[in-house]
Amino acid sequence: MNFQISKYMLYIVPTPIGNLADISFRAIDTLKQVDLILAEDTRTSAVLLNHYHIQKPITPYHQHNEHKILAHLTEQLAGGKTMALLTDAGTPGISDPAFLLVRECIKNDIRVECLPGATAFVPALVNSGLPMNSFCFEGFLPLKKGRQTALKKLAAEERTMVFYESPVRLVKTLHDLTEYFGVERQCCVSRELTKKFEENKRGSLQDVHDHFNAKPVKGEIVIVVEGKK
Repeated sequence: MNFQISKYMLYIVPTPIGNLADISFRAIDTLKQVDLILAEDTRTSAVLLNHYHIQKPITPYHQHNEHKILAHLTEQLAGGKTMALLTDAGTPGISDPAFLLVRECIKNDIRVECLPGATAFVPALVNSGLPMNSFCFEGFLPLKKGRQTALKKLAAEERTMVFYESPVRLVKTLHDLTEYFGVERQCCVSRELTKKFEENKRGSLQDVHDHFNAKPVKGEIVIVVEGKK
């Protein structure tokens, strides 16, 4: 089934978080029709585009250049261009670049449409076994400045909490969560979601910390932590 895209439009297109099959027909059709694809990393996006035989102009759009090219992109969109924004994995704007461009489009009456699709924290939250009727998404914790303040505040949070983390900082973050939340607070760490070696480790913060402290860690990480009872 083919979808006809509109001019003067920015499309936010979610991409698979691991398994290349996890993309919608509509997303593929949109990518085939736009005038320009904006990619967080053109090399990463090229793997997906080549897999689905999509040949379109592609240009980098990431946190290091978004301020510089914002006005130029807005002018092109206002002039009738259609663009699709991709990040390396998941939905753009969720701990990834998108906000500045979306805001600028709205200011200039340029239509923005976000397609539904993959986001890593959703499957991690659902398969954690922790309450999901109410939760808060925190993204990445501050690395240095503001980290202790954030952890002290979140220690009293009653909703289930969701964090993103890199494999190199996972053990340190679990240690910090244990220190501020207590060793018995329940959690689930998901990594390599949708891939062959997907792992969902559930248990107390201390048990999960010890598990990952004993072996090398690879892949993108989602940490889901029980709220304060």
